[in-house]
Amino acid sequence: MTYFLVDGSEDCFYTAVFDAYKNKDCLITSERDVQLGLGFEVFDVVTDENKAERVKAKINALDRGAAEDITLLLKSNASLKENVAFEYIKLIISNGGAVRAMLANPTVIEMSQIRTRVYLEAHRLKGLLRFMENADGVMYAPYSPDNDITDILAVHFAARFNGRPFVIHDIKRKIAAMYDGNEIVMTYAGDAEIYLSEYEDYFQNLWKQYYNSVNIASRPHEKQMRGYMPVRYWKFLPEKR
Repeated sequence: MTYFLVDGSEDCFYTAVFDAYKNKDCLITSERDVQLGLGFEVFDVVTDENKAERVKAKINALDRGAAEDITLLLKSNASLKENVAFEYIKLIISNGGAVRAMLANPTVIEMSQIRTRVYLEAHRLKGLLRFMENADGVMYAPYSPDNDITDILAVHFAARFNGRPFVIHDIKRKIAAMYDGNEIVMTYAGDAEIYLSEYEDYFQNLWKQYYNSVNIASRPHEKQMRGYMPVRYWKFLPEKR
């Protein structure tokens, strides 16, 4: 078997699909700690934009929605996600069109489940992400999502903030989306030292007062709350700190 190791980027993945498509015994992955047996061959994939574009053009011609589905899949934290996407692409090509309606197919089922988890986390965090104002008036939001969804959230909040600069910081992956009011830039971001504005404590206290005022102490709803606000996100919510 041949392992095609990719760097985690979409173009590198699509390059691997181009190189591996005719190989009947292979696997595409970005996991560097894969346990290899005797006779296994490892191929480090180097991104080739021409190859990547040819693969994307092929699947877009067969199923216009496939590229978006694959993008969401590749943002997941699922193990061997690239190989699931590879098998999904091969299924589309062999079928000559969209396959998402083939709900009895194991590859389609796995693809749908992973895609849904990524989509739901992004949707949930559009409501749960909390911003703080720094001393320069830039809004800053640290968080630690399960999946790599910072760019998805950045596009959403750029439309909502109407030109106000912000930073969304994924502290787990050490990346950040920086928006200057016109353009979103993805960048490496290690530990951040943030100086908050003089009004930030006041705003957070107002929010906590509102949160407490709408809570009915005699009717606890902890189970429902955990469903809408998973505990793993609580450390970033002022109302739960």
